Amino acid sequence: MRKLEIADAEIMQLAIRQEIERSEESRYDHRMHGVLLVSCGYSCTEVGQLLDQAATTVQRWVGRFERGGFDGLRDGDRTGRPRALDESQWRRVEADLRRTPREFGFEAGLWDGPLLSEHLHKNYGVRLGARQCQRLIGQMGFRLRKPCPQVAQSDPARVAAVKTAARGKARRR
Repeated sequence: MRKLEIADAEIMQLAIRQEIERSEESRYDHRMHGVLLVSCGYSCTEVGQLLDQAATTVQRWVGRFERGGFDGLRDGDRTGRPRALDESQWRRVEADLRRTPREFGFEAGLWDGPLLSEHLHKNYGVRLGARQCQRLIGQMGFRLRKPCPQVAQSDPARVAAVKTAARGKARRR
């Protein structure tokens, strides 16, 4: 029998690996094939080379299968990294965001990522990056706003008077 070849084999291997990672069921099938090969007499190193996995990963699959059967090969719950703030701190930070940064000794009038990062470090001992703090602001139901620029040393009363005069001219036209 003639040896079959797949056109663009490297690209197809990459595509197949991505497809395996795409769904929980295909990852389960991949693990099952690995355990099947070990049960047929292949070593974990050989199976790892065939399936592009580390030998220790294949060993882990076999161990999971021996302990839990087929269910042991299924994906478990992935809880992810725990929150940096506990529930009471979360509520306190939420209350802090309802106040102005000036009330906490900052010069800025509006909260932003870098400012919240500094506030969390100073008052809660929690270090989060500016971008994560921006996400945190959104998760708490707030939104970031840009301050309206004001000309240095301008008199707010005169600025308001000019705006009022400009509106009056626009209406007369």
